[in-house]
Amino acid sequence: MKVSFFINSLKLLLPPRLPPIQFLCRPFSLYLNRASTYVYRRPQLAKILFHPNLPASNPYSSQMDTLNDEIAHEFRFFRVYKDGRVEKFQSTPKIPPSDDPVTGVRSKDVVMSSEPPISARIFLPKIKDPTRKLPVLFYIHGGGFCFLSAFSPLLHNYVSTLAAESNLIAVSVEYRLAPEHPIPACYEDSWAGFQWVASHANGNGPESWLNDHADFNRVFLAGDSAGGNMSHNLAVRVGSTHIPDVKLLGAILVHPYFGGTDDDKMWLYMCPENSGLDDPRLKPAAEDLERLGCERLLVFVGGKDHLREVGWRYYKELKKSGWGGRVEIVENEAEDHCFHLDDIKQEKAVALIKRFASFINQE
Repeated sequence: MKVSFFINSLKLLLPPRLPPIQFLCRPFSLYLNRASTYVYRRPQLAKILFHPNLPASNPYSSQMDTLNDEIAHEFRFFRVYKDGRVEKFQSTPKIPPSDDPVTGVRSKDVVMSSEPPISARIFLPKIKDPTRKLPVLFYIHGGGFCFLSAFSPLLHNYVSTLAAESNLIAVSVEYRLAPEHPIPACYEDSWAGFQWVASHANGNGPESWLNDHADFNRVFLAGDSAGGNMSHNLAVRVGSTHIPDVKLLGAILVHPYFGGTDDDKMWLYMCPENSGLDDPRLKPAAEDLERLGCERLLVFVGGKDHLREVGWRYYKELKKSGWGGRVEIVENEAEDHCFHLDDIKQEKAVALIKRFASFINQE
């Protein structure tokens, strides 16, 4: 009796048990749709990326209790406090490379540069004919320039599917994210990553999959959302630079971002050295469109996407520019931003991926 009384007394002293935190799997488009006002994050545990007066290794130190919680800037994907802290609303899980037993696609991670740190995940489809070289896709993920990863389950599954459906080698670059690495870091990392891929054109690069299987006369760029923006800027840079033994055949921009939205202020904040809303990285200049270093280009837009008009404007401006290539546009009616990433097996997502593959493999 005394023992049970003692135990019950202890229970009264313990804090009440909190209900388990529910982690909800939200559609990717909710994070990117301009109309969405929701922020999905674990309460009280949003990720603090950096602070000028705290060591990066211990962002949750006791010093945080004395920090100023006044907000200086509030954007869609993160907020900035007046004391310099940056809080991101969306964390990104990562998974290791793996072999897909269904499609036969293999993947592995490579280091492109140690300083600055740039890496990538490479996808190799099942080799049906060892004597036949495969097209190369240099893929740049989206995420508002500030979240997502080439190593996330979302992007791993998508790029692996592209490699299988298009029968190509895909190199998905892991670039540095803003605002902790201000723009133009992401553009420079993409350029450095592309040069690393191009260094294999003579068959003597550090990666055997590219040396043995890549056809450098059939190289493509692709990206979604912010990655579409970076793919365009990379294609312009390729067109202005001689890269020996590499032919950039085409680029595929899926729901690309080129300014003209509520997120422009966020881009300007992430890029301190900008030239305003007419910055050519944000709003492509006519002379840059003329310098695109590819022969053909495909643009995808979503009928319900807040970037729909942005994609159509880019398509029309490119058509009337002095660029000598061929541009196509595909609109997926009634679909939202990056809908194909939510479920790659959904009917319209499958159609998008097949159209992607046909563009790659057309003669």
